[in-house]
Amino acid sequence: MSVKFTEAFKIQAVQKALNRSADSNIKDVADLLGVGFSTLTKWIRQAKNHEFEMASEAELKMMSNEKRPQDWTLEERLEIIIQCAALDEKAINELCRESGIYPHHIQQWKTDFVNGKKSSSVTSRSGEVKELKIENKALKKELNRKDKALAETAALLVLQKKVNAIWGADEDS
Repeated sequence: MSVKFTEAFKIQAVQKALNRSADSNIKDVADLLGVGFSTLTKWIRQAKNHEFEMASEAELKMMSNEKRPQDWTLEERLEIIIQCAALDEKAINELCRESGIYPHHIQQWKTDFVNGKKSSSVTSRSGEVKELKIENKALKKELNRKDKALAETAALLVLQKKVNAIWGADEDS
């Protein structure tokens, strides 16, 4: 049985493969997406040669209506986790393609629920942003203090040179 992938899925798969982290390879991405390694490399080659067809208006509309994984509510996440519980890997991959997400999103959401996290991306990002703002404010304050000290030191050096030029170098020191 041959699985027909949409152009939108192929494009997303190529983008995911090309934007992968340094510690993963194309084989890992292919396994994660539930496609063959040779299929994914073929899609990458086609994308580089601009061989993908332009998406129809219906596909573009469908893609624009798809939610990003981080936009899913907790209820929606729980519902898809429950749906996937009884499915095999192939069926999970198909459901993910239909839903516009990847299997690793479901795994992460499941882990978050088990660990009691409300929303790993939202909670951790807001905490990180707050910490970074505090750190940024402290660094700006320190930089401002050091700039003032540097300006004062430069002014003292200039004055010292003028004093030495007018009265001569201090021979006692």
